[in-house]
Amino acid sequence: MSGGDFWARRKAGVEAEVVADARAEDVALAEQRAAELGDKSDAELLAELQLPDPDSLGEGDDFTVFLTETIPARIRTRALRRLWLSNPVLANVDGLVDYGEDFTDAACAVENIQTAYQVGKGMTAHVDEMARQAAEEAEAQEAQEADKAAAEAVEDSVTEQPEPAAEALTAEVTAAPSQPEAAEIPAYMAPPISAPPPPRRMRFTFDEGAAKT
Repeated sequence: MSGGDFWARRKAGVEAEVVADARAEDVALAEQRAAELGDKSDAELLAELQLPDPDSLGEGDDFTVFLTETIPARIRTRALRRLWLSNPVLANVDGLVDYGEDFTDAACAVENIQTAYQVGKGMTAHVDEMARQAAEEAEAQEAQEADKAAAEAVEDSVTEQPEPAAEALTAEVTAAPSQPEAAEIPAYMAPPISAPPPPRRMRFTFDEGAAKT
C-alpha cells in the first residue's frame, strides 16, 4: 500500500470521527433540551419562545416559525395540525388523488391486486382495449343503420306496388266480354220446324135467280 493511499484513508477516517462526534454531541444537546422543556407546559414554552398559540392561527398566517429545530416537537405537531385544518386544500383531501394512500402497508394492501398499468408501457393496454370497444360499437351502429335503411327501402317498394287482389280483379274485368255469346245448340236438340200453311184462295159464288129479278 502506498503512502498516498494510507494518508487518504487516514484523513477520511478522521473526518468520519469528527462528524460522528458532532452528531453525538447534537443528539446529547437535543436530549438535554427536551428534558428541560419536558417539565414546562405548552403555554410556558410559547411565552418563552415568544410565539403565538398555534390554535389561534388561521388561513394566511405564517406557520414557518413553528417548523425550526429549536421548537419542541409537540409544539410543531400542534402547529402542523392547525395548518392542515385552516387550509381547505389540505383539510379536504380528494380521495381520487394519486398516491393518496400508503400502498406499501401490508395491512392495507390487497393481495394479487390487478392493474392495467404495465412497466415501460403505462396504460397503453387499457387505452387499446377502450379503442377496440369503441370501434366495435361504431361498427355495430353502422350495421344497424344499414339494416334500418334496407328495411325502409323494402317497405317503400311494397307500398308503391298495387295490391294483388285489386290487380287480379282489374285483369278479370278487362278480359270479360261486354255481352256473352250465345251457345251453339246441337241439331238433335233443336225443336222441329213446322211446314208453312198453304196459301188461302178466295172463292165467290153468285145466285143467278136473284140477279134476274
